[in-house]
Amino acid sequence: MLTSQEILSLAQARQDYMSELRRDIHAHPELGRQEARTQALVLKALTDLGIEAQPIADTGVLGLLRGGKPGKTIGLRADMDALPIQEETGLPYSSQTPGVMHACGHDCHTASLLGAAAILANLRDQLAGNVKFFFQPNEEKDGGAQRMVDAGCLENPKVDAVFGGHSSAGLPVGWYGLKYDKCYAASNTFTVTVTGQGCHGAYPGSGIDPIVTASQIVVAMQTLISRRIYATDSAVVTVGSFHAGVAGNIIPDTAVLRGTIRTLGPEMREKTCRQFRELTEGVAKAMGAEAQVELQESHPGIVNEEGLSQLVNRAMIKLVGEDRVRIAREPNMGTEDFGAFTNRLAIPGCFCSFGYGDGQKDCRFPAHSSRFQLNEGGLAYAAALFVQVTADFLAEEAPSSKSCGSLPAKKEDL
Repeated sequence: MLTSQEILSLAQARQDYMSELRRDIHAHPELGRQEARTQALVLKALTDLGIEAQPIADTGVLGLLRGGKPGKTIGLRADMDALPIQEETGLPYSSQTPGVMHACGHDCHTASLLGAAAILANLRDQLAGNVKFFFQPNEEKDGGAQRMVDAGCLENPKVDAVFGGHSSAGLPVGWYGLKYDKCYAASNTFTVTVTGQGCHGAYPGSGIDPIVTASQIVVAMQTLISRRIYATDSAVVTVGSFHAGVAGNIIPDTAVLRGTIRTLGPEMREKTCRQFRELTEGVAKAMGAEAQVELQESHPGIVNEEGLSQLVNRAMIKLVGEDRVRIAREPNMGTEDFGAFTNRLAIPGCFCSFGYGDGQKDCRFPAHSSRFQLNEGGLAYAAALFVQVTADFLAEEAPSSKSCGSLPAKKEDL
């Protein structure tokens, strides 16, 4: 198998190929469940490389590269959808679709994984196992990862591990970021309908005020984090919408709260959601009202498996050196649906960060901004890491140790 520097050189040699793909995708962004053009582009690119490819989950793509020798199977993931944002970057390859923009780097994710596929296709005879390519739709909305799993992307052949990552303008090109264990938060959205008894605003004693009850619920929700969760754990409960009433002198029958719960790990998710329901219903009952609680599971969060994370960490160091690998201490309370690939079958997974920053003004705008930009030099390093992780995983067993006592890269805040 190739050395790490040979892998990086091959990825850099495909820089123009990946940049051309990225700019094509960037200029023609598509929202979730609408990625028909991007799907066709990916299908053609994989087929041209001699990789088995088929549509999946409506607008997704599943690729399969069979190695020359029997072995395990690794899944590599990139998301493809854009955001409903009017682009204001002024780039020559800016979005040609009004109101739609690749403002989160998914164009780079797709292009870099296609670059990795090109390298791996040339190495297929040396691979002891298989590579599956998950080009996922609709990450930004209701999550295309779960739909791909439901459609069977983890079977035939069975996937033994899944690896992916996200572009980061906060990391320079040639750097990688990694968080061991709990990485991204799980998300649950909620709707609470508080039902009281409407009456005249001058005679509140003749009814039951749902606005006052709902206000008490909002205040009580804050104690879930401050008094029901250990200070060393992380959780967020946010009410983002409070609607009730139509006039200032009328107490309405109902008030409606909407918001989100963010938690780390499945145990914290179950605990917080259970306590949220108990608290909400209990406060309403104490005030003579009723609360109907609707909790909807969204993205499951990401918990990076220890052994695979160590393998990924070593792969990063091989490519760029220990000084260019940042190990994050704190998890991200945002969400990412990558965890759907690992949850159902308890498949080891690892999700990391690829550096796409330029250290200058062009890449200073955050993701989901209308002026968001990335340095395309990061494409080669992302592709190289896909290849290196694949080669290492198929060549050896990931370590089973659960100890983080001897991490091979220094700990820094990401």
